[in-house]
Amino acid sequence: MEEELKCPVCGSLFREPIILPCSHNVCLPCARTIAVQTPESEQHLPALLHPRGPAPPAAASGPGPGPGAAAGAAASLDAECAAGGGDHADKLSLHSETDSGYGSYTPGLKSPNGVRVLPLVPAPPGAAAAAPPRGGGAASSSLTCPQCHRSASLDQRGLRGFQRNRLLEAIVQRYQQGRAAAAAKCQLCDRSPPEPAAVLCEQCEVLYCAACQLRCHPARGPFAKHRLAPPPAPPGAPGGGGEAGGKGAGGGRKGPTCAEHDLENYSMYCVSCRSPVCYQCLEDGRHGKHDVKALGAMWKQHKAQLSQALNGVSDKAKEAKEFLVQLKNLLQQIQENGLDYEACLVAQCDALVDALTRQKAKLLTKVTKEREHKLKVVWDQINHCTLKLRQSTGLMEYCLEVIKENDPSGFLQISDALIKRVQVSQEQWVKGALEPKVSAEFDLTLDSEPLLHSIHQLDFIQMKLAWFTFDPSSAHRDIVLSNDNQTATCNSYDDRVVLGTATFSKGVHYWELHVDRYDNHPDPAFGIARINVVKDMMLGKDDKAWAMYVDNNRSWFMHCNSHTNRTEGGVSKGATVGVLLDLNKHNLTFYINGQQQGPPAFENVEGVFMPALSLNRNVQVTLHTGLEVPQNVKQPKLPSN
Repeated sequence: MEEELKCPVCGSLFREPIILPCSHNVCLPCARTIAVQTPESEQHLPALLHPRGPAPPAAASGPGPGPGAAAGAAASLDAECAAGGGDHADKLSLHSETDSGYGSYTPGLKSPNGVRVLPLVPAPPGAAAAAPPRGGGAASSSLTCPQCHRSASLDQRGLRGFQRNRLLEAIVQRYQQGRAAAAAKCQLCDRSPPEPAAVLCEQCEVLYCAACQLRCHPARGPFAKHRLAPPPAPPGAPGGGGEAGGKGAGGGRKGPTCAEHDLENYSMYCVSCRSPVCYQCLEDGRHGKHDVKALGAMWKQHKAQLSQALNGVSDKAKEAKEFLVQLKNLLQQIQENGLDYEACLVAQCDALVDALTRQKAKLLTKVTKEREHKLKVVWDQINHCTLKLRQSTGLMEYCLEVIKENDPSGFLQISDALIKRVQVSQEQWVKGALEPKVSAEFDLTLDSEPLLHSIHQLDFIQMKLAWFTFDPSSAHRDIVLSNDNQTATCNSYDDRVVLGTATFSKGVHYWELHVDRYDNHPDPAFGIARINVVKDMMLGKDDKAWAMYVDNNRSWFMHCNSHTNRTEGGVSKGATVGVLLDLNKHNLTFYINGQQQGPPAFENVEGVFMPALSLNRNVQVTLHTGLEVPQNVKQPKLPSN
């Protein structure tokens, strides 16, 4: 409730609240700060209105206002601020372009403190001659409501022309008393409820009871210099703030007195002026033609009206509280489900990583075996070649030494054998003996593209219900859409195709089409199609659509212009055709009035599809989407041949 008790200007609790003509409230001191004075030579106002009765007698009598009256109007605001009182009769005159009592809102015009004020209005004919010379003279005051930005011009009494909101003032006083009483408790007590505060430390700004003050705030050490004061008393209590026992919200009086007549209490209520009046006000004749009723009766009537209105608000508040509880429970469920799904996702991804790690180990084992095999072959070849090279080198060195000998007979004794040995050694280096038996390249190619593609395509299965409409951008030009693109018909007697705005590649989806009009037994077709389906013939006649077309007695499935599975049961006005696309099982099923039309119409349905429909001008259907998948449906018998 505290927000209702705060002034929109200062943001504090209301002090001496006054009621503006727009029914909003503002503190009297704040009203003084936002009131604006404008010289009459710069702001030409139309005739001032008196919404609560005729003009005061002083203004009504005599030929017109004199210089003294103009000076009094100019000084009205200053006089009101200095005196702080004055006549409480509501003789407020309002500036309005439409005689509504309020000014228009102009964002560009603001007072020095930011509150919007009235725009300048053109001077009426002849006003220039009556304006004071040299641009001086009288000044008028205006006040702009800080909430609705409606402006009002003040009369000679200034802000005291507004009624004081005594009821709001009393509520604020009670609220302050309750808050002060609640605040004057020890702030360090472990007891429940806390003990009353005995002292207030002005430095710590903490309230202490006697026991807590001795325990937590002893008068020694750094606390010795702290000043302990009595706790604040509630407003209205002896020694406390407010107007105790005096002139608060009617204190000391039996009831509020009339603003016009200080010695008279309010006794009647003027319905026309929407203001309480006294007996003297009625005697003055200013409410003679108004609807006046007893104050007590109107008080009870308005209380009853307010109570009745509060009952409706109370019911809504109760519903709002229940809704908040529901939302808080929903928050908890979302949090718990989110954690569960996160844990499930982590487990699934960890399982994929583990499987990939195991497969990586297997592949690494294959690479290791291949590498070891190649290394063994090369090492064997190195050893074999090294042995042969060592043998050949030894034979060559021996033969060179033999050649160096000068003994012909001895040379001839061994030359034949040496020649044979050299020839045999040469024959050992056959073709390919000096070529590696294995290549340094590994004949192992890992095809990871399919797996990478699958990882990139890894996503949650589409489980949410789909809401969509007919797509006007892709429909045949003869198709006519209405009802926010949910109802379709056609201008042509030939069948024309229209697609839905949704595309499906996975998940389970169900939608229905209600037959609004069915004349002359046409054959509308319902189903799915690819984006490039032919749109100037019946759905299902090309290879881009899978459909069921229906007349008034039976239905057929059609794809690539092939008709299959004739089933009894047609459509008429008011019928409902359902389409179930299950891309988890890769099949398509149709329903008429809740009855399944045979087994799944098409199997092995894979790819990206859009809801589709073909019809002519004799048919009109309305689309319904976001529906639950039908359960426990009956299948009709296929007709016997």
